[in-house]
Amino acid sequence: MTSIKTFATAAALIALPTLGLAQEADTTPTNADIGFILTTFMFIMMGVLVFWMAAGFAMLEAGLVRSKNVTMQLTKNMALFSLAAIFYFLIGYNLMYPGDGWSIPGMLGAFSLTSLEPVGLAGAEPDLTYASVGSDFFFQLMFCAATASIVSGALAERIKLWPFLVFVVILTALIYPIQASWKWGGGFLDEAGFLDFAGSTVVHSVGGWAALTGALILGPRIGKYTKDGRVVPIPGSNLALATLGTFILWMGWFGFNGGSQLYMDTAGNVADISRILANTNAAAAAGAVAALILTQLLYKKPDLTMILNGALAGLVSITAEPLTPSLLSATLIGAVGGVIVVFAVPFLDKLKIDDVVGAVPVHLFAGIWGTIAVVFTNPDASLITQLYSILVVGVFVVVTSAVVWLILKAVMGIRVGEEEEINGLDMTELGMEAYPEFSKG
Repeated sequence: MTSIKTFATAAALIALPTLGLAQEADTTPTNADIGFILTTFMFIMMGVLVFWMAAGFAMLEAGLVRSKNVTMQLTKNMALFSLAAIFYFLIGYNLMYPGDGWSIPGMLGAFSLTSLEPVGLAGAEPDLTYASVGSDFFFQLMFCAATASIVSGALAERIKLWPFLVFVVILTALIYPIQASWKWGGGFLDEAGFLDFAGSTVVHSVGGWAALTGALILGPRIGKYTKDGRVVPIPGSNLALATLGTFILWMGWFGFNGGSQLYMDTAGNVADISRILANTNAAAAAGAVAALILTQLLYKKPDLTMILNGALAGLVSITAEPLTPSLLSATLIGAVGGVIVVFAVPFLDKLKIDDVVGAVPVHLFAGIWGTIAVVFTNPDASLITQLYSILVVGVFVVVTSAVVWLILKAVMGIRVGEEEEINGLDMTELGMEAYPEFSKG
């Protein structure tokens, strides 16, 4: 008995330091910690998916322009994403998400540099009901860069590089963040009840309006429209690249819409994310099929470029509200987007508005449709409010973009010369070609 007591006492003495250390080092995460971790992780991974859309835009544009302009489009896409990353950090993020620091309440955000939490959250008290600042900034930056990519394709093959990049700086630092703050930053459109889940208006129509304004001021490519009003088709250089770009964009859109749920801290939020991805995919598929069938009926042969843009239009159409629709409703919304593209492309040609990649039909026209379509599946949406918000954002972007484009035209000139355009921007602006072996026979 004595030996048993002695053994028990020794065991207790040995265990005490361990128990004490365990109490001191108890780092068991709370439910709030777990929610913060999961939502932060979601933003990081979804942001990476949206980043991949930059490659999609680059490949789509490279495939839809002529071979003599491919290097220019690739250069523009590399530069615009990099500039967006810098100027959204310097100006755009806090202008878009000012918190309590509005310069003009509900209208103009805060002018300050983006700052992240300290390393390891040392001494910080993070908002455990949301996510880390770094993950939120990273995710939102990708949306900003996507807006600039929309403009790039529409104005291809005749715009100078440096004036375009100056416009990108102003778009990503000021124009996009200011209007986005009106909805996503808690501004006056949000207070009015405007609903735009992932940006049919806030992102896509903004890029579309800026592209349309630039195309009108820039004018069409040489030889696109004849004096007798005939439209001359200008085929792209590589439909394989364009198709690859479309699939990459389709994939990236799962992050675009899925991450816009903004939370992954409950079973309900995770279920909603899966619902969003399913609806996003259904809309894209329906847009592609609608364009496939419609071009067969109209032109007796399917048109691949219309099918590609039909899928993208379906994606844009569902972006304003990918959560509340059923799969059937999402399919119908996406199909209408595909139909819009097929009719909008020749409509712009009749107006002699030269949009090289179809950015205006896809991102502006389908973006407007998607914003209106919210009222069919979300009972909280008001048609009047949706239309009012589309108009407000449209007027703001058109006016500010026109001012910037006209100033650039007067100061720097925005269009290359006739000889440079005929020879191609790759050699005249950059001195290198994407396919040198072919050009030399």
